[in-house]
Amino acid sequence: MALFDSLGRTINYLRLSVTDRCNLRCTYCMPEEGIGKVAHGEILSYEELLRIARAAVAIGIDKIRITGGEPLVRKGIIQFLHQLAEIQGLEQLVLTTNGVLLDKMAVDLRSAGVQRLNISLDSLNPATFSHISRCGDLERVLAGIEAARECGFPIKLNMVVMRGVNDHEILDFAAMATTSATTVRFIEYMPAIREHNWQRHVVPGAEILARLAERFTLIPAEQTEMAGPARNFRIPGAPGTLGVITPVSSHFCSECNRIRVTASGLAKGCLFSESLVDLKPYLLRESDQQLALALGKIVDTKPAGHQMSPQECSHQAFSMASIGG
Repeated sequence: MALFDSLGRTINYLRLSVTDRCNLRCTYCMPEEGIGKVAHGEILSYEELLRIARAAVAIGIDKIRITGGEPLVRKGIIQFLHQLAEIQGLEQLVLTTNGVLLDKMAVDLRSAGVQRLNISLDSLNPATFSHISRCGDLERVLAGIEAARECGFPIKLNMVVMRGVNDHEILDFAAMATTSATTVRFIEYMPAIREHNWQRHVVPGAEILARLAERFTLIPAEQTEMAGPARNFRIPGAPGTLGVITPVSSHFCSECNRIRVTASGLAKGCLFSESLVDLKPYLLRESDQQLALALGKIVDTKPAGHQMSPQECSHQAFSMASIGG
């Protein structure tokens, strides 16, 4: 069953956050002083999250990405993923992680039915990685990536490119796609936390591609139906691929296919939208019919796009961990 919004976009993708907790403190995700955590009682139970997932699939969602915070820090996540994978009509179950816990959990994630992982990795230099994450151990993340590779996961790495911080590593990341079947995606810095003078960090996608083209021949890759917002490229003879995601310099809103639900049950049609629907009242009812209708309302009222540009943004500051990235 196809699901369309008021603008005729196909909506088939739910980003479902299971926690606002994270074991890193990345500079682009939260301010240095941290964020106020949602009270434990406000976080949805796994049964409530399952009901939302089932209702979403019932109206036409066929891809669910589990996010956080860092989803692997929540106890019981493996059993929850097993249950999600059993939902009839769900074609893709994928998960985004920072990789810190992957070395011990990759095998269980694979057996639970997770098909793909997106792993956030913003530097290959231990000192730079520690600076960006404020507390991360690069070696542990690299060990997690290798563990995921060994148990059969296709590897997709997401690098948030920040001028003067890690943009000198663009070519090093790209080279990873020439030696292994790794997908490397370069993501423009987004001003989620509204840091002062945030524009200084933005490296536009066009500049990223220009830098890549200085060393590599880039051939546009065919965009698959279930693909995300990246513009993808192949390098002749390389086993991996490259992608560029441009939320700031070149919006992909006209092709957006997703809705989001936070760990506390707030649903929204756009990461930067301030319009929310609280799903908790619908979870108090025995029937999921009204829950499905509420999710359908999010789809129907999904905005045409956000108002962010390389010069300005109008949204209220928020932590990516609180929304689900």
